[in-house]
Amino acid sequence: MPTSGSGVNKPGAAGAASGYGRAAIVGKNKTRLTIADIAREVGVSPSAVSFALNGRPGVSEATRARILQAAERMNWHPHSAARALGGAPAGAVGLVLARPTRTLGAEPFYAQLIYGMQSVLSARSVALLLQVVDDTDAELAVYRRWAGEQRVDGLLIVDPQTKDPRIAAVEGLGVPAIVLGGHGKHGELPTVWADDREAMLETVRYLAALGHTRIAHVAGTPAFQHTQRRIRALKDAAGQLGLADTQSVPTDFSDGEGAAVTRRLLSQPDAPTAIVYDSDLMAVAGLGVATEMGVRVPVELSIVSFDDSVLTRVVHPAITALSRDTHALGVQVAEALMRIVEEPGTVGDIKAATPRLTVRESTAKPGR
Repeated sequence: MPTSGSGVNKPGAAGAASGYGRAAIVGKNKTRLTIADIAREVGVSPSAVSFALNGRPGVSEATRARILQAAERMNWHPHSAARALGGAPAGAVGLVLARPTRTLGAEPFYAQLIYGMQSVLSARSVALLLQVVDDTDAELAVYRRWAGEQRVDGLLIVDPQTKDPRIAAVEGLGVPAIVLGGHGKHGELPTVWADDREAMLETVRYLAALGHTRIAHVAGTPAFQHTQRRIRALKDAAGQLGLADTQSVPTDFSDGEGAAVTRRLLSQPDAPTAIVYDSDLMAVAGLGVATEMGVRVPVELSIVSFDDSVLTRVVHPAITALSRDTHALGVQVAEALMRIVEEPGTVGDIKAATPRLTVRESTAKPGR
């Protein structure tokens, strides 16, 4: 579904010669406005209207001004298909999320990311085409369709995977693109990334300093690169700090799986005394399970969320979290993407701010 500061019209008949053709308008009769309609309104030829709207010579400045005023008064906009045929920009960038819709509906991260992107895109009258799909194959199909229809000028790829099939596919489409996350090479595509490894190491060091030696990690989707980096960071920290028992359990990021894994972990004979969750949604679900099982937080269990949001702040006890300004990250991503669209090859990898630990009431020394 498109989310935009300016709409993108549905494809239809187009005037390929000028790059502009029919455009939908809202009127009493719901008709489609053409350059011929504007020509009749102003009393000039359709070719004169085409010259004026495309900024081409062939009409006087006075006539051009009259035509532009009439077009604005009649609420005329160039049709997207016609613009594409004429080689004009689509005026939109695309984002496809291959995540369960129920999880996305409750997860604040992508909402804040999109709001940040919109603050940049709307100011440029660029639309954001957003589509949610079931899996990577469906995601690739959307990219191919958008590229074939020339619906977008650029793409944002999120949740980079190990051996990610999307990178080569998008490069083959020739659409400018940027990857969010995943430090490392993504073909020739630049990336905006944050240091998930350092964030996890900081978290484990903090918990170890409190005296925790049994630390569990309720991880996200194992195919994602950032999930693998966090899992490896926990293992490395365990070796460095001499922790007796650490484990990572992958999930699909949903509150349901977060709750189920927490229930299993707390039912073990040597249950962890601290759990790090890969999302705020799962952390809140884990807190609910601990309460259900009579495990006191933070007296018997410390909880940390890898994402910070209003969810982690309104529960009781408030949850210690790795904080970052996700809205600002969206601004940074959108600015980089627009630079790539306008000047391909001019943007390299960009390191975003590393999430930092915000300590709240959900963490304490074990057995306090």
